[in-house]
Amino acid sequence: MNTQFVPIYQMLTEETAIKYVKDKGYLVQSENVLCEEIGDGNLNLVFRIVNEKDQSVIVKQALPYAKVVGESWPLTIKRAEIEGKALQYFSEHTPQFVPKLYGTDTLLAINVMEDLSDYKILRTGLMEEGNYPDLPEHIGEFLAHTLFYSSDFGLHQGKKKERVAEFVNPELCKITEDLVFTDPFYPSESNDFELELQKDVETIWHDPILKLEVAKLKRKFLTEADCLVHGDLHTGSIFVTGNSTKVIDPEFAFYGPIGFDIGQFFANILLNALSVEEELQSKRLQIISKTWDVFSQTFSSLWTYSEVEPFVEVDAFLEDVLKHTWRDSLGFAGCEIIRRTIGLAHVADLDSIQDQKTRIKVKKQALALGRRLITQRTIIPSPNQLSLY
Repeated sequence: MNTQFVPIYQMLTEETAIKYVKDKGYLVQSENVLCEEIGDGNLNLVFRIVNEKDQSVIVKQALPYAKVVGESWPLTIKRAEIEGKALQYFSEHTPQFVPKLYGTDTLLAINVMEDLSDYKILRTGLMEEGNYPDLPEHIGEFLAHTLFYSSDFGLHQGKKKERVAEFVNPELCKITEDLVFTDPFYPSESNDFELELQKDVETIWHDPILKLEVAKLKRKFLTEADCLVHGDLHTGSIFVTGNSTKVIDPEFAFYGPIGFDIGQFFANILLNALSVEEELQSKRLQIISKTWDVFSQTFSSLWTYSEVEPFVEVDAFLEDVLKHTWRDSLGFAGCEIIRRTIGLAHVADLDSIQDQKTRIKVKKQALALGRRLITQRTIIPSPNQLSLY
């Protein structure tokens, strides 16, 4: 009896990654092909493969567990399929702001995409005091287009509901639910902080006003399916050059609150702002101000021409949507700031501060800022009133 061969998932090595791209025709056949595993994230393998003609691709494979922890933390490999679909969606509306996707292999949990080796990770660039004047415009446009056109304002209700089902992402959403909205506010084993922060952390754990507001924000994250969000839009998920910006790694994508991506981006800019010299801090705040201005103006323009939702013609409806989006963005930013300071998966902006006293001081400032953004989000009316201290 003939038995049909059914391929199974297996983790790539540098050798099998080369064979994969050759067999699939992603690179011109060549004898001299080099491969290097370059992944520095928490979840995946990432290979850069280049041939003698200087053609190159990135092969990203989802592991069946969290790389940062190991096999004791299993994870679905379906996240690779979600990432591929999200990149396809983003490229429909903002192709200039995402890497080209060459192919998705759902069985092996692989995405093959454009090599961005000429780019720099935004977090690294900001830590090196790089200047990216086009960044606010690019991120503002990316957010406005991707969020608007996946929402009920830009997408017919039937298609939107199909998209919601298509992007159900429970395992990765659970990571966010726990690590951003729950664990930092309780004595969880996943938390990670210096002993010098113990009193500050315990103050957070026993702050009923703060925890009430975090509970409200977590409920929004759990229940509000406004639009397709990237889900993990920090400065390590953005690549930049002097005049180009690319958003990567949308494996956490799902239908969530419209302010979530905005808040994640703001939080990581603010964390960097706390870590740099005072003369640079105002420039970091300007990134937030300009990004919001571009986002709100572009979103408003798209709103004006919407043919989907009749109520866009109602006076003050747009103003109300933007007001609540701004407030939610601040609240989500506050949760992210606290998480990145005392929870699992810190940011190098803070942890790389060599002088211990300075590092502890900045982290205390981060915790205070996070609390203020969460508890005072309704009384900070605009970026012009946003401050670090």
